[in-house]
Amino acid sequence: MSSPLPDSAAAPAPGPVAPIRGVQPSFDDLGTPLRDVTFCVVDLETTGGAPGDSGITEIGAVKVRAGELVGEFQSLVNPAEPIPPFIAVLTGITDLMVASSPRIGSVLPAFLEFARGCVLVAHNAPFDVGFLKHDSQVHGYDWPDFPVVDTALLARRVLTPDEVPNCKLGTLAKLFRATTTPNHRALSDARATVDVLHGLFERVGSLGVQTLEDLQTFSARVAPAVRKKRHLAESLPHAPGVYLFTDDRGEVLYVGKSKDLRTRVRSYFTASETRTRIGEMIGIASGVRGIECGTSLEAEVRELRLIAEHKPRYNRRSKFPERQHWLKVTVEPFPRLSLVKQVRDDDAGYLGPFSSRKTAERAMAALHEAFPIRQCTDRMSRTPRMSPCVLAEMGRCVAPCDGRIDIDGYAEFVAGLRTALVADPGPVVEALTRRIDLLSADERFEDAAVHRDRLGAFVRSSARMQRMASVTGCAEICAARRTEDGGWELHVIRRGRLAAAGIAQRGTDPRQYLEMLRASAETVLPGIGPVASASPEEIELVLRWLDQPGVRLVEMDGTWTCPISGAGRHLRRLDPPRSEEHRHPSERRQRRMRPVGPARVG
Repeated sequence: MSSPLPDSAAAPAPGPVAPIRGVQPSFDDLGTPLRDVTFCVVDLETTGGAPGDSGITEIGAVKVRAGELVGEFQSLVNPAEPIPPFIAVLTGITDLMVASSPRIGSVLPAFLEFARGCVLVAHNAPFDVGFLKHDSQVHGYDWPDFPVVDTALLARRVLTPDEVPNCKLGTLAKLFRATTTPNHRALSDARATVDVLHGLFERVGSLGVQTLEDLQTFSARVAPAVRKKRHLAESLPHAPGVYLFTDDRGEVLYVGKSKDLRTRVRSYFTASETRTRIGEMIGIASGVRGIECGTSLEAEVRELRLIAEHKPRYNRRSKFPERQHWLKVTVEPFPRLSLVKQVRDDDAGYLGPFSSRKTAERAMAALHEAFPIRQCTDRMSRTPRMSPCVLAEMGRCVAPCDGRIDIDGYAEFVAGLRTALVADPGPVVEALTRRIDLLSADERFEDAAVHRDRLGAFVRSSARMQRMASVTGCAEICAARRTEDGGWELHVIRRGRLAAAGIAQRGTDPRQYLEMLRASAETVLPGIGPVASASPEEIELVLRWLDQPGVRLVEMDGTWTCPISGAGRHLRRLDPPRSEEHRHPSERRQRRMRPVGPARVG
């Protein structure tokens, strides 16, 4: 199950691609035809309406398959409590009738055996199934994971108020001309429910519902044109991966990921999908392409890369990873901070990337609060002779423009600024905190909030850059995590970019498999800046996976570190300790993670 990522950053069809046309699906692909399903239609009579507070007095069940009767089950039950008079009048079941009947603990095993392998059907199923599940739990019986069909719910989805005033069992029995009239006795009501079920099958069959899966996801709110497109999911596997909806011209409309491709894509054609824009997309879509992935991380990364490549009109996030904002310490005799969109190999200091220009401007304002370097945009020579600006008059700029400070003295401020960007934001935190405290003391709370937002923008961006730079500085990280079935989930990460991924199945040699992954992995060359090899979103996905419990480092080429005095230590002050996602992963996993040795893997 090797799944190395290709050299192309976002090749349109890497890995095994599920074809859409020219495939003869198996019956499993098409779902389970209703004619092949055995239904157990059940009805209960009880002493009240709530499990635990009331008891079962009668169980009736009818088993049918392909419209034919397979068997029936009926038993009175002693509820171990008096039957209320109005219940006795309604059902005709009295205390005398159930006095010698078995208790529910004795009846349940026989019923569960009768219903084994069936799909349970009931009219107002939560009521009947709720009683049965409760009593099974009380008496220590394992409740099978029965698929359940509720005829009342199905009727409300199919029938209109013009046809029936309500969806009570008696009303539906008359509509579908049931051979048995419901009379509040369990077996009779179950027989009537069978006829109602078959009548509803005729209705939904004309709407394209032919399988059990179609029946379970059926809703009248789904347009017939949308429902007919369910076949688009039939060629997709029950496996993790990425799916791409396309139109008639082959244009990618939407990219998504899932742990189960077929199940997820099928859900787009059911009532569970309520997003207006996605409904519009489904109306346009004419095909779905699936890319099976070895691991969930690979699926997440592929999704990001494909969205960035195709920029589908119905995806809202991650479409433009190239739209980044950086703060740059310019390279000139008297450097200043500049807002740029690209990192260059010019020996300048950078902070970012920022997701928006507004956030970058807040961080810039925080840095200017701590370091009174010039904010003007004019280029200055080594011996400037210019008039000072307003900021100089206010004492917020050291004013190299009029010669108050020479290059060496100014360079000390710039050196401190560079250190704050990449290693120790302490001076910025102290300056902003002092300013916030003064404003709060003067009850200038709105101004204090502005400075608080500036401090938060700077510290969060600095911590983010330091975390990303720590992993992109490693030429290669090979990591592993146990899968539920005893295999190993393996990833090769090069300079923060996922270069290969795969699963070493249980019983195979994971180290040998890892060497194969490394040999076929994407080559990633060093670039400029902390996010040169991958998008910030991809690097953060990689970091999040590396930080998961149970992840073990197998091989590492480089040093994965984060400054002790870095921005991460200030995040707890800004964000209450709801999580530790901003602390460096190597710090969080120090105590619980061991490197994988030959004796540990396999």
